[in-house]
Amino acid sequence: MHPPGFRNFLLLASSLLFAGLSAVPQSFSPSLRSWPGAACRLSRAESERRCRAPGQPPGAALCHGRGRCDCGVCICHVTEPGMFFGPLCECHEWVCETYDGSTCAGHGECDCGKCKCDQGWYGDACQYPTHCDLTKKKSNQMCKNSQDIICSNAGTCHCGRCKCDNSDGSGLVYGKFCECDDRECIDDETEEICGGHGKCYCGNCYCKAGWHGDKCEFQCDITPWESKRRCTSPDGKICSNRGTCVCGECTCHDVDPTGDWGDIHGDTCECDERDCRAVYDRYSDDFCSGHGQCNCGRCDCKAGWYGKKCEHPQSCTLSPEESIRKCQGSSDLPCSGRGKCECGKCTCYPPGDRRVYGKTCECDDRRCEDLDGVVCGGHGTCSCGRCICERGWFGKLCQHPRKCNMTEEQSKNLCESADGILCSGKGSCHCGKCICSAEEWYISGEFCDCDDRDCDKYDGLICTGNGICSCGNCECWDGWNGNACEIWLGSEYP
Repeated sequence: MHPPGFRNFLLLASSLLFAGLSAVPQSFSPSLRSWPGAACRLSRAESERRCRAPGQPPGAALCHGRGRCDCGVCICHVTEPGMFFGPLCECHEWVCETYDGSTCAGHGECDCGKCKCDQGWYGDACQYPTHCDLTKKKSNQMCKNSQDIICSNAGTCHCGRCKCDNSDGSGLVYGKFCECDDRECIDDETEEICGGHGKCYCGNCYCKAGWHGDKCEFQCDITPWESKRRCTSPDGKICSNRGTCVCGECTCHDVDPTGDWGDIHGDTCECDERDCRAVYDRYSDDFCSGHGQCNCGRCDCKAGWYGKKCEHPQSCTLSPEESIRKCQGSSDLPCSGRGKCECGKCTCYPPGDRRVYGKTCECDDRRCEDLDGVVCGGHGTCSCGRCICERGWFGKLCQHPRKCNMTEEQSKNLCESADGILCSGKGSCHCGKCICSAEEWYISGEFCDCDDRDCDKYDGLICTGNGICSCGNCECWDGWNGNACEIWLGSEYP
């Protein structure tokens, strides 16, 4: 057992040590535990006092709300992007002011939430130069927003940079052109930003889960989880990624405000009428072959009709697959892409035009015509879309004479394109006219300077087989329209 004098010495020494620890600055944080896991030697009140910012009353946030207090020492943690540091977690590396997307405008360094500007620059974001070399006209021009308004009428222009009006020091007006005014987010009743239930960005409130309204002033009567469940579409997406969920109900982003073409609807915005394009029938120029109505991208057929496009009559003894096979023949498409298949029989388009014929509409004598409508150049006859030339003429449209009455030099001069190359290097010259390469079927034009692959396709056919490609553009035959001549505008389907 120690003598009484020794015990008194220990008490005096411990008192002096405690007084010394209380006198050190708060940035000094020695361990106040005898060993890891031991009880803290500070009272709870003293521990929390050391974790509060100077001058803050009891009950104020500890560690600036960015960490936890452990025996008088702040242990910072991250709850939002960036990194917290400092004795009281008071510093945040991402909280410095930005200008035009750059922290401290690229003219300074961020130091514990404040910009330290380089020489020659000043401002909260180091955005203003101390000396300006711009004229007033040039400066004002640089301060104009997209509507040509200087600083959006919410600030003044300083050397090509806007200084927003924040006389009350709130900082609620900001942006490169002072275009953002977060005062619009203040709730009239509570006078809080977004009613205290959301965050404001450039004058618009983004509400927390369970709240909605322009200023997050309305609370849902169901839980956020129930709201999400009701708004989840069959494919697992919130409002099918085509709408906004508000208290369990989807508000769909309608492509067309009138609600006509492109109407997006459904409990979870799962229906997009643009999907009806897949059931559009170019011959009847209607959805679902004119025998049904498109609903949510699918055809609801009228009585007596069925099929993906309501194209098959129920009175037909053939199945849809058998019907299409009979209409295809040797072609890859039903009716060679030039007619409508119904119960295994083709109706060629345009109706009544004898130039398109055959059991599967395989013959198209319009291919024998040039742009002026002359058949086989006037030097042959057309048979199932191919020219049979008279003696002394040849070519796809019988446009080339076998005998030439001009010299080779005269012929070459007529075949040279604007760049001086004979038939654009993609054909041969015969009697002053270019004969384009047969191996490159898509090359055409007076000087073989056109590429028919540039023309639009539909059903895999250039110009849908209802026109000819003229230097990258479809020249549609009578009754057809569209970039790819895919739309029938003639008489209605009989």
